Amino acid sequence: MDKVKLHDSVIAHVVKLIQLGFITGTDVVDHFRMIEMVAEEGELFLSKEYEEKQENNIGRMLEEASQQSEKQQEQ
Repeated sequence: MDKVKLHDSVIAHVVKLIQLGFITGTDVVDHFRMIEMVAEEGELFLSKEYEEKQENNIGRMLEEASQQSEKQQEQ
């Protein structure tokens, strides 16, 4: 069995998901289950398809969280 390590970009993405969970109040476990990685030269990287989808999803979730925050401040 080959040993592999997480590339720094994967670690940064995991941190981003945790932060997103705090901001939006979502369960990060579901987000973790969806992570797709590829192994290259002993390291795990996010798959390109997953990375593209997640950038859009994270942007949308942050926008929704911002809108909810604005609504709460208005009340």
